[in-house]
Amino acid sequence: MNQKKDTHFGYETITKKEKGKKVSAVFNSVATNYDLMNNLMSMGLHHVWKRILIETTTLRTKSKILDIAAGTADITIEFLKKNKDYEIFHTDINLSMLKEGKRKLINQGKIIPSILCDAEALPFPNNYFDCVTIGFGLRNMTNKEKALKEIYRVLSPGGKLVILEFSKIWGPLRKVYDNFSFKIVPKLGKLFAKDEKSYKYLIESIRMHPDQNTLLNLLKAQGFEKTSFTNLSAGIVAIHKGYKF
Repeated sequence: MNQKKDTHFGYETITKKEKGKKVSAVFNSVATNYDLMNNLMSMGLHHVWKRILIETTTLRTKSKILDIAAGTADITIEFLKKNKDYEIFHTDINLSMLKEGKRKLINQGKIIPSILCDAEALPFPNNYFDCVTIGFGLRNMTNKEKALKEIYRVLSPGGKLVILEFSKIWGPLRKVYDNFSFKIVPKLGKLFAKDEKSYKYLIESIRMHPDQNTLLNLLKAQGFEKTSFTNLSAGIVAIHKGYKF
């Protein structure tokens, strides 16, 4: 029996089982060059976006933080720089990415848990975390609604979800942005990461990701309250927030 093709891998319509395997292959391929390519693709702006996320997320001194799809650990490390007393878990579904992040954490003398886990089936108890963060990972998840439901479950009452993700750019800049994305980024991937195909997928995945208001409605549908978003760099990325009460 043919499986229902009900999700996307870039512009391709595939089954959910196929997506998991394909996304895993992409991040296995890009892991060692992930930080370099982020710098090239964003011209270094991703560091600014991540710092804004950290600085606009107010937390108590000993807050428990779950960093999902944390990959090479940029957000995890920035949180620990802000407050060494945070109890933070560095997690990712992809082992190659998790290893890259763990290496960076150790090199900076930050010894914290790094856990291989799926955002759609989190191995944590109910009402445990004060904050959950996702930096550039939500769009790669097979079932965003299921992941958001799991995040809501593990957040404590009063806890917050903070998502940094590519979004819909301001209209007048769209043509220039599309030209750079589709013509330049895959070539950068081919030149510096020896992988043009994976970066073509990553660009397509950005275009298939819900826009600002659609994602806001997804958060509300899973029970999050006081939801909001803030555009950065004319909407190239946005920070979405929601609270559990």
